[in-house]
Amino acid sequence: MIDQTADIAAITRVVEHYVDGMVFADESLLREAFHPSCKIIGHYHRELEWLSLDEFIGAIKAEGPAEEGTAPFWEIRTLDITGDSAVAKVVDDYLGMRFTDYLSLLKIDQQWVIINKLYYLHV
Repeated sequence: MIDQTADIAAITRVVEHYVDGMVFADESLLREAFHPSCKIIGHYHRELEWLSLDEFIGAIKAEGPAEEGTAPFWEIRTLDITGDSAVAKVVDDYLGMRFTDYLSLLKIDQQWVIINKLYYLHV
């Protein structure tokens, strides 16, 4: 049996950076969590979004950061790791909205990064 403890911890940090970066409009955390060539895809208020990382960061920055002292809500519901590939199902809140995110991750140069985000906005 393979011990994936270090990979689980590293992926958890990536997810935390992603959610904190989104909630607090922190571009550096978002760029750390995502691969530069990633795509962010889903229906946002019934309109299809197919965003690059720069477009996603721009949209997050336009909304602005949450109030200081805000405790971001997120939870990894499932995590499947095979070698240097992983998929995480994450539930998180952003601007009063609840999302389910399916994050594809890849370990590149010993660093886990999100290579794609497919999301569902709960209505």
